[in-house]
Amino acid sequence: MANTPQAKKRARQNEKRFQINKARRSRIRTYLRKVEEAIDSGVKDDAVAALKAAQPELMRGVTKGVFHKNTASRKMSRLSARVKALA
Repeated sequence: MANTPQAKKRARQNEKRFQINKARRSRIRTYLRKVEEAIDSGVKDDAVAALKAAQPELMRGVTKGVFHKNTASRKMSRLSARVKALA
């Protein structure tokens, strides 16, 4: 347990930041799930639209420190390859 005022404040800040990052991560995963569902449905137009919506969200997660840049790039690359492979 935090004893000093500084440590108590830090604990409050960490909890607040955790909640914000959790919400961001959840939001990004929702966008990625929509892309996956569009790919599974087999409709290329829907998949392309979902991918275009997911891309800025994923990169925003990188700038906010939720995801590493390479992780986001890898996810985008794999998803776009799967969308491209659709008929």
